[in-house]
Amino acid sequence: MHARAVAATTTALLGAIALLLPVHDARAGSTARPSVIAHRGASAYAPENTLSAVDEAAALGILWVENDVQRTKDGELVVIHDDSLRRTTDAEEVFPDRAPWKVKDFTAAEIARLDAGSWFGAAYAGARVPTLTAYVDRVEHNHQKLLLEIKNPELYPGIEQQTLKLLGNEGWLDQRHLVGRLIVQSFSAGSLRTVHDLKPGVRTGLLGKPAAADLPDYAGFADLINPSVASLSRDYVSAVHALTGPHGKPMEVFAWTVDDAPTALTVAGYGVDGVITNRPDVVRRTLYWY
Repeated sequence: MHARAVAATTTALLGAIALLLPVHDARAGSTARPSVIAHRGASAYAPENTLSAVDEAAALGILWVENDVQRTKDGELVVIHDDSLRRTTDAEEVFPDRAPWKVKDFTAAEIARLDAGSWFGAAYAGARVPTLTAYVDRVEHNHQKLLLEIKNPELYPGIEQQTLKLLGNEGWLDQRHLVGRLIVQSFSAGSLRTVHDLKPGVRTGLLGKPAAADLPDYAGFADLINPSVASLSRDYVSAVHALTGPHGKPMEVFAWTVDDAPTALTVAGYGVDGVITNRPDVVRRTLYWY
């Protein structure tokens, strides 16, 4: 049976799974294994950043999903990774004269017309680029947690404030979400500093790998440092953990993107707090059931 058909049933089990699995959301005094985060949803099994990918992660029993947010020409926040629509939609066919098909050059209504699933497989024909509102509502419906990346903030002045306003309107800035269900990340330190200044209660993660000597500069506004797995070492993870983040707890590390068992075991051995993966079932099975 297709995952979307069973998602409603499997999401009801997530609460029980959460009690059984040692999810690592806070390091102090904890020896739990890393959290498993579904990269752009379960993107090995459904088209990335779609509601289908969220549901696929839920069907697999995955609590954390990661997504990317950008902004349309008329100011709607939408969930898509690339700054161009070309790779993951049929924008080139629907709007052949609109090259290079940048997200910022299309209205929300135009983007809503696009097929964001056929490129992945015929079973997903007709999937749409979700609005951020629809995305967070689906994550909430599935009782999941959200690692939200502000993508290309230099293209979208004020996107931090707009994103936080939307999250607040959707109920994602209450204490329950802030403590354990929401992290905002970005490659832009300036964007994260803005998020922290606007809403100090929001946990934030800096994507990339700053020099170890510079880590104290980020500890005032970033709770996590999230490097590529290829750049990671045990010593670097230890250097991050030695610092206290803006919420009075040790800084954490989420490593990306890990899709195979040997690499998952390696980074878990480094002591990372989370593993971001396109194949969350593979990583969870490796880290929790061996």
